[in-house]
Amino acid sequence: MIKVKPDAYKPVPASASWQRFGKALRGAKGLKGKAVSNTDSFIEEVSEEVRRDQFYKLLKRYGWIAILAVILLVGATAWNEWRKAQDRQAAQALGDEILSALESDDRAERATALAAIEAPEGGAQAILGLLAASEAGADTPTEAAQSFLALADNPAVPQVYRQIAVLKATSLPDNGLSVEDRRSRLESLLPGGGIVRLLAEEQLAYLDIETGDTAAALDRLREISESAEATIGLRQRAAQVTVALGQELTEEQPLAETGESDAN
Repeated sequence: MIKVKPDAYKPVPASASWQRFGKALRGAKGLKGKAVSNTDSFIEEVSEEVRRDQFYKLLKRYGWIAILAVILLVGATAWNEWRKAQDRQAAQALGDEILSALESDDRAERATALAAIEAPEGGAQAILGLLAASEAGADTPTEAAQSFLALADNPAVPQVYRQIAVLKATSLPDNGLSVEDRRSRLESLLPGGGIVRLLAEEQLAYLDIETGDTAAALDRLREISESAEATIGLRQRAAQVTVALGQELTEEQPLAETGESDAN
């Protein structure tokens, strides 16, 4: 006969039953979470593989464009550097030719040598033309003035060289230009401002003296002397002419004994 212990059929507390159920439920949720996590990882891997395939397809289809762009960029940079080197060499060669032409002691030979030099259009040709006309100015001032004016009237010449050409032509002695023509050309330089305007004012003052308008000349010379843009040489010339006209200098018009000069 089997003996049963008195506590063998002792009832289990309700709280213990609920604890076991909760553990089982949490275990089931954990398994479900792992399953979801594995599914997300799989989807991410597939998406990454799809993106990689699309990238390689685009690279195969359009990669040549990127390679061509790189080749063009490198080629353009190399060509630009080569062009700059060629321009420097051409400028140095032109400078050497000009210096060689100016080595002669004879003015006519210098003018002939400068006229024989070939220069590209633009600033280089303008400089060469100014030098050649300047060399011819002493012997043939009328022809030199016409050469200067040809440069001044050429729209292909940079403006700064055209302005210099006007100043050179109008300041040449015996240039064959009428007073009206010289005045008109010099007045066209006044709106430009700067040192060019002051140099034009100086030449206009000489024209006023030539035509007997001393008061107008003195006004121009006073303006030059008082201008902050005037160089020492320009102020000195204005002061000297003012004294030569019998006018006393003001405090703003000191007669400098030394100073740099401006080329006419």
